Amino acid sequence: MENLKKRTWAEISLKNLEDNYRSIRAHLPAGTRFLGVVKADAYGHGALQVAHLLEKCGADYLAVSCLDEALELRDGGVTMPILILGHTPTRFTEILIENNLTQTISNKSKAERFDRACERLGKKLKVHIKVDTGMSRLGFLCSGDMFEEGIENMAASCRLKNLDCEGIFTHFAVSDEPGEENREYTLTQFRLFTDVINALSDRHGISFRLRHCSNTGAVVNYPEMSLDMVRPGYLLYGYGDPENRIGVKPCMRFVSTISTIKHYPAGTAVSYGCRYVTDRRTRIGVLSCGYADGLPRAASGKCTFTGPQVGSICMDMCMIDITDHPEVKTGSEIELFGAENDIHKLAEAAGTIPYELLCSVTKRVCRIYKQDGI
Repeated sequence: MENLKKRTWAEISLKNLEDNYRSIRAHLPAGTRFLGVVKADAYGHGALQVAHLLEKCGADYLAVSCLDEALELRDGGVTMPILILGHTPTRFTEILIENNLTQTISNKSKAERFDRACERLGKKLKVHIKVDTGMSRLGFLCSGDMFEEGIENMAASCRLKNLDCEGIFTHFAVSDEPGEENREYTLTQFRLFTDVINALSDRHGISFRLRHCSNTGAVVNYPEMSLDMVRPGYLLYGYGDPENRIGVKPCMRFVSTISTIKHYPAGTAVSYGCRYVTDRRTRIGVLSCGYADGLPRAASGKCTFTGPQVGSICMDMCMIDITDHPEVKTGSEIELFGAENDIHKLAEAAGTIPYELLCSVTKRVCRIYKQDGI
């Protein structure tokens, strides 16, 4: 393992992850179930490792984006319920059923296609109904003039005899954003969601074992919206709680090493495009991390890793000015983000969000799982 640490790696704290799980659990109303979102390789933290930890801790459900992600967990020995949030072609219905996977249904046409596929197999498929209350992506349309048609379409889908409609859910667009306008938008989404649930119950006698809508922002800011189950993703990995209401801690530390140190005179161009030129005798460290590892090229010249990063970030490496840091030697560890280098600063430099940086740490970056903090 030590040999793998000589270039670039990501340290993942299983202790912080477990502590985050327990902190979030303690914040929830009694009886609320916990769905851990492990899509995108658990936001770069390693889906299989995170899933096994959540299973051990007593989480109730997992969520992934697609069938491939779900099968990776099943092949890795994860047995707890898994919800696929995205689209799955109906030709894979048998695989869904054989692997005890729950499929999201986002419109009547898809529901009918899955029902016919189940009919041919002589089996039932467990599904959750997705309601579009304002995210404007997947889900049954039900806002404004579309409410009545939406209710009828959902009811017809729930009555299909080969679908086991275990749950119903929606997704908030701005529950993590401050401001009264965003609060009102979230409350409007929640009201519409509950109106849908009530209409299905009152008019059609349809109820669900699991109703869920709380993503990270809602878990932190709107505990009254927890319903039967919550879906923290970003929060589970230590982010999305800026006022420290819940007390989560980041679980990943992204680290690289200095491979080479050189001294250049003033007037030396550095890296592709010659966009940076030294203005003094400069001690340059070559850092063994580039955009193929997950360090965004868009952050070139705008971020600091011990010393200022200079020149264009390359595929496999980048350069930092360590003239003022004589303590940095060849082989020195340099934190890209973690306790000493806030991921939000790197995200701002790259013009993106921390979510993207976590998910962008590539497969060639070794994950080192630690039982202590980071």
